[in-house]
Amino acid sequence: MYYFDHAASTPPHEEVIRTMAEVMAKHYANPSSLHRGGHEAGNLLERARSVIASVFRGTEPKEWIFTSGGTESNNIAITGAARASSKRGKHIITTAVEHPSVYDTCLALEREGFKVTILPVNSDGIVSIEVLEQALTDETILVSVMHVNNETGAVQPIREIGELLKQHRSTIFHVDGVQSVGKLPIDLQSCGIDLFSASAHKVNGPRGVGLLYVRAGVILEPLYHGGSQERGQRPGTENVAGIVAAAKAFRMALESQPERAERMYALRERLLACISEIPELIVNGVIDHSAGVAAPNIVNFSYPGMKPEVIVHMLEKHRVLASTKSACSSKSDDPSRVLLAMGASRERAASGIRISFGDEHGAAELEWLCRMLHMVVQKLKPLERKE
Repeated sequence: MYYFDHAASTPPHEEVIRTMAEVMAKHYANPSSLHRGGHEAGNLLERARSVIASVFRGTEPKEWIFTSGGTESNNIAITGAARASSKRGKHIITTAVEHPSVYDTCLALEREGFKVTILPVNSDGIVSIEVLEQALTDETILVSVMHVNNETGAVQPIREIGELLKQHRSTIFHVDGVQSVGKLPIDLQSCGIDLFSASAHKVNGPRGVGLLYVRAGVILEPLYHGGSQERGQRPGTENVAGIVAAAKAFRMALESQPERAERMYALRERLLACISEIPELIVNGVIDHSAGVAAPNIVNFSYPGMKPEVIVHMLEKHRVLASTKSACSSKSDDPSRVLLAMGASRERAASGIRISFGDEHGAAELEWLCRMLHMVVQKLKPLERKE
């Protein structure tokens, strides 16, 4: 199979699998226990935290919380920050193209009485700094903007947003970095990021492990209760084996990021050239990545008039695994909220296909993908819906 759904989940590295298996076999004690086994497990946990802090340069181990994944990290960050800061103000700003774990969390807070401003994006899916600046008020306590969009690969101006928010010291800046870690460079300190979410299974690590960076001094109201683990933010016995394996995966991903980006940008250009040869297909989002507003590993296109699941299943028959929108929303028949926010018609937004690359892909895999796209479109043309 040719697996082109890395934005949904990635195959774990062999080294990661071995590490997880070894820790599971040898260090099964509860890291909170007082005996020797617990002490050894606790040491592994803190060593993993130190590894994370070292690869995200400028951060401290105590600033990292282990969670079950990006969705939980986003929920803890946004809800925890909003509730903890509610006495200073109740205004939250986010964008129309956020992942559901951010977008829906903000809507839930709106039902609690918070005021939520959802910023529009341009046709490339990118938010305007000027529009954000106009939306800021003295009551704004939180701004949450993703780094890389999970459907289109659009890159938001995180550094510029961070610079703007440095003039609003009381406003907390949260970044969903789930799709950017290991693909694009990210400096949490220079970008002025207070809260940062990441997920291990997006970087060839295990499922069920996420990261949340909480800058020293930022206060979160806990969502959960029942234990003091992870600074009281995520109580419960830690998944030591998964966390140690995740730390290895994050280290490998960040250390190899420049080479990975260079190789994937070349694959992206080849795929875009292929799509341009098929008149029925329309690219959604940025085509030219030279301005730094497109991630290297995601390409999104539409076949207006055709149901995306038909394309996905036909590609699968020819050993190509692709996806439609976010894996969290892919089973819904609704048009993509992200593509609609970018100004796409409902027909176009309802027919989006996402291709996302991984470490195993090279020229041969891309050529097969291109051949299959040409073939599938030719077979589907007689079935087009004319609405």
